[in-house]
Amino acid sequence: MAGEVLGFIGLGRMGGPMASRLIDAGYRLCVHDTNPAAIKALEARGAMVATSPQAVASEAKIVLMSLPTPPVVRDVALGDHGIVRGTSVATVIDLSTTGPGMAAEIAAGLAARAVVLVDSPVSGGVAGAKAGTLAVMVSCPRQMLAAVEPILEVFGKPFFAGEKPGMAQTAKIANNLLSAAAMAITSEAMAMGVKAGLDPKVMLDIINASSGRNTATQDKFPRAVLTGRFDFGFATGLSYKDVRLCVDEAETLGVPMVVGAAVRQMLAVTNAKFGPDSDFTSIARVVEEWAGVQIRG
Repeated sequence: MAGEVLGFIGLGRMGGPMASRLIDAGYRLCVHDTNPAAIKALEARGAMVATSPQAVASEAKIVLMSLPTPPVVRDVALGDHGIVRGTSVATVIDLSTTGPGMAAEIAAGLAARAVVLVDSPVSGGVAGAKAGTLAVMVSCPRQMLAAVEPILEVFGKPFFAGEKPGMAQTAKIANNLLSAAAMAITSEAMAMGVKAGLDPKVMLDIINASSGRNTATQDKFPRAVLTGRFDFGFATGLSYKDVRLCVDEAETLGVPMVVGAAVRQMLAVTNAKFGPDSDFTSIARVVEEWAGVQIRG
């Protein structure tokens, strides 16, 4: 309930806005991040600052994580100074994207200390984190849902995916594969049209009134490609990580991902050329260079 102390670890581009929304909702926070600059804005708003994940988990019964990669999540949750070693924690809400295998591993490690994992990755980007309009996927014991739902509703709309750890992760990586695939194929179609002499804005207007419309044509291209800003707000390295997780999970399950594998390769090229910190809309920059055109309004 609002007023209780929540722990929050990971105050980056997604975690910072989500933690800020919790303060707006009346929660008191105990926070930790390896980047001191990330802590300052929340400390100025009254958040307590802890020196380690363990220290956060000794102040709060519920600890949230928003972290970039599966190894970092594992270390923060289960490491020598991790959440699992805290003296107060009973529930961990992981907002990160780790893949179902890592979610299961972390759930088991926490359960050994009688701590419950709520697997809860989010989708909607930095803008959604700031506005509280994220899609919040949730897998946890059903009896836990009522306790955590008011917290998750601060971030957006929760969707209960099931009780097994990793089910929410599976939904999230499938979503992110589709998002990256839309970005990749739209880049190719738009480059072809522009090279043939079509105005890219007219092309988008046609596509968005037709059957080819998708998240890239409706949002990412108008905002980040036609403007030449390439600043949608999702890093290439993170998109590449998510798509790798998805293709690997599909292989584990025996599901063919021919198109998914091609999207993974496009992100591998983009990551190598422009770096993991570039925006994932830079996929279009790769296609532009190969095609010898610029897709600009």
